[in-house]
Amino acid sequence: MKKLLILFVLFFAVSALMAQNVQLHYDMGKDRKYLTSTVEMFKPDKWGSTFYFIDMDYGKGGATGVEGPQLAYFEIARGIKFWKSPFEIHVEYNGGFGQYKATPSNGAYTINDAWLFGGNYTWNTADFSKVFTLQAMYKNIRGKNDMSFQLTGVWNLQFCKNKITLSGFADFWREDNIVGVGAKAKATDFVFLTEPQFWFNCTDHFSVGSEIEISSNFAGHDGMMVNPTIAGKWKF
Repeated sequence: MKKLLILFVLFFAVSALMAQNVQLHYDMGKDRKYLTSTVEMFKPDKWGSTFYFIDMDYGKGGATGVEGPQLAYFEIARGIKFWKSPFEIHVEYNGGFGQYKATPSNGAYTINDAWLFGGNYTWNTADFSKVFTLQAMYKNIRGKNDMSFQLTGVWNLQFCKNKITLSGFADFWREDNIVGVGAKAKATDFVFLTEPQFWFNCTDHFSVGSEIEISSNFAGHDGMMVNPTIAGKWKF
């Protein structure tokens, strides 16, 4: 376990050096009040594009009782094309894990990893100041849904001579879940999650802004949930 932790820390450090940007968010949502770091990279090439991000939540007691890293989540996606077209083949992997303190013993859990395969179509202006991508994918969620689907929209919009950036994504997918607790627990089949970001670019490298997580039936919560952040971003 110790070796695994060391390897993960080294991977995170190397990823940060390779990343296009690193973000630090303070989550102001109910029962949250913790920091989240994001390491993110998007790189196009002649065969398509590669995108990944790593999120880590840092607790300070709170709901999980953990002081320090309490959750890590990773996504990596590859767009593949051998032609001049806005269409790409899309392959993606998602997964993560978390921990919590409890009595009489502490615990840990995995975020069911998933493989996705499908295609995406990208619209963009000539100067790439406004880009929108729509993805439709088959989704396999380990231990839950062998055959599921996910629809995703991703956007990045620049305004006011690149001083304002609006970016983010919206996901809608099928997943068998139990949300709520106790007598209010119920089964659900679908999940919605969107995280629009708003950035003011102070310099070519440093930005300040916010992310608003809006979800429905996500992470065990019944119904809609809104969690805003205040954030800083460094672009390499």
